[in-house]
Amino acid sequence: MRRFAFAALVALVLAPVSSAAQNTSPTIFVAAPPNDSAGPLFYAQDLGMYKKAGLNVSLQSLENPGTSVAAVVGGSLTIGTLTIPGIAIARAKGVPIVIIAPGSVYSSAAPTSGIIVLKDSPIKKASDLNGKTIATRDLSNMSFYGAKTWIDKHGGDSKSIKWVEINETATVPAMLAGRVDAASVSEPALDDAIHGPNARMLAPVYDAIANRFLISGVFTTEEYAKAHPDIVRKFAAVMISAAAWGNKNRALSAKILEKYAGVPVKPGATRVSYAERINPADAQPVLDMLAQYGVLKGQIKAADLFAPEVMTGL
Repeated sequence: MRRFAFAALVALVLAPVSSAAQNTSPTIFVAAPPNDSAGPLFYAQDLGMYKKAGLNVSLQSLENPGTSVAAVVGGSLTIGTLTIPGIAIARAKGVPIVIIAPGSVYSSAAPTSGIIVLKDSPIKKASDLNGKTIATRDLSNMSFYGAKTWIDKHGGDSKSIKWVEINETATVPAMLAGRVDAASVSEPALDDAIHGPNARMLAPVYDAIANRFLISGVFTTEEYAKAHPDIVRKFAAVMISAAAWGNKNRALSAKILEKYAGVPVKPGATRVSYAERINPADAQPVLDMLAQYGVLKGQIKAADLFAPEVMTGL
């Protein structure tokens, strides 16, 4: 499949925009969780990429990304970001949202999610988790599905486990208090936990899905994409440009992330990577996994999640 030409996207971003056009552009209300996965949205704001593309963006942090779907559909937000499972499940329920830009990608070369346990925990393998209580940020995130997949592929039974939602920064205290036996967490909480005095990594979990796949996407409603094709194409161009910048400028992007997320990014911390092209096939392993677990009924083509307006030229 041909990909969206990167040169064309960069040309869209760098094209000069008159000040009059900027002043009359409709406000685009965007929300993103304050984490590394949503980095390009923050980089674009800090580097002036939105303004350069003629986009009038109002960006805010959203602690619970799961609420962004209702906010976008309800009209209080224009654009949100969510994991591929969250977007796919919403669409399967008839919620009219579409992906307009890719987000973070997973690569087995740099594991960014894993199951952690206390250092003195007797849990050593997947089957030791059977019947236990495991914390996860929410029951639609990739850490949750990755953990289930890893457990089942390595001799455990994810159906026997009690899953509870806990903020990732609170998972180690929850284990120390005996409220949970393990936790499935992502960066930066993962690095903080395993380099601290109390927790160790049981296993990285995303490799159980695939060696590479799309973790998240930037979405809006079908109605908005159809009504504003130029805006969504420009927004996609900005995201891809910001992703490329973020991948190449780790130290500088860490400073911007600290500014918008309000948490320090430690030197040497494992960072996520960002998709630098629109390639629906990157999301297919996630959809196949969801179908395997019966979360989605039947096989779904990843291209069906993406707005036709940004698929031009693919």
